[in-house]
Amino acid sequence: MKMLVFGSLNIDHTYRMPHLVRAGETLASASYQRNAGGKGLNQTIALARAGQPVSMAGAIGEDGLFLKAYLDSFGVDTSLIRICEEATGHAIIQLDAEGQNAIMLYGGANQQMTKESVSDALSGFGPGDYLLLQNEINCLDEIVRLAKEKGMKVILNPSPMSDSLPALLPQVDWLILNEVEGADLTGTSDPDAIVDALLARYPACRIVLTLGTQGSMYADGENRYFQPVIKVEAVDTTAAGDTFTGFFFQSVLSGRDIPYALRLAANASAIAVTRPGAGGSIPSLDEVLEKMK
Repeated sequence: MKMLVFGSLNIDHTYRMPHLVRAGETLASASYQRNAGGKGLNQTIALARAGQPVSMAGAIGEDGLFLKAYLDSFGVDTSLIRICEEATGHAIIQLDAEGQNAIMLYGGANQQMTKESVSDALSGFGPGDYLLLQNEINCLDEIVRLAKEKGMKVILNPSPMSDSLPALLPQVDWLILNEVEGADLTGTSDPDAIVDALLARYPACRIVLTLGTQGSMYADGENRYFQPVIKVEAVDTTAAGDTFTGFFFQSVLSGRDIPYALRLAANASAIAVTRPGAGGSIPSLDEVLEKMK
């Protein structure tokens, strides 16, 4: 059973602000940092930090070679990352005094996937292997189609939301999303109503719904579990959801039950939000297990 993350690799430009910039406002930042980011990269690092052997597929420009080296440092298989002529994708991130963020994305190399590159990336995977996707790269429909032909289990984190995503959901085995994305898909903000609506449409899907300060929940056709949030003082929430995703699915792949997976993921994301940055904020499995004692 192998895990492949096919997703985005970004250069994050992070500005710490007194508050998130309003329309028409010019505001000086207190600090600036350049970090490795992208939901695909962050979730890959989270899986690796949780102890899961993982490969990553995606694309970067020459300006993003440090991202590949960064993934290598965590033991990730980066042989499926292509170097292309387009500039590496990047994000402009504002962080306010409470640790909340506002993010602007530029796709760059993340939007340069082709049918040929998708086929090459998936060539070494087959029945029972897992594929984790987000919505920061192009060719998602082709990736999902080919993965299902190969018998892979498809996990989708529908972030950022787009009008094309609902067409993919009937083919998805796992859907992990936050309350805002859940409301976008279902038209309701009540957590139980969100999972009810999703399961009514996609009864074979397993749903993981993160609820920010309210915790997280899991639902399928037979079971429903809730995990309270682990309360900490947040510094930077940028990679909280990605950390949760990586630790949750490492637990699933290692055979742990869902309540344990939710608890491990909640503790991991609680540590991550107390640290600045994205990939660099993700804790090790040992740190998380120590917190859970």
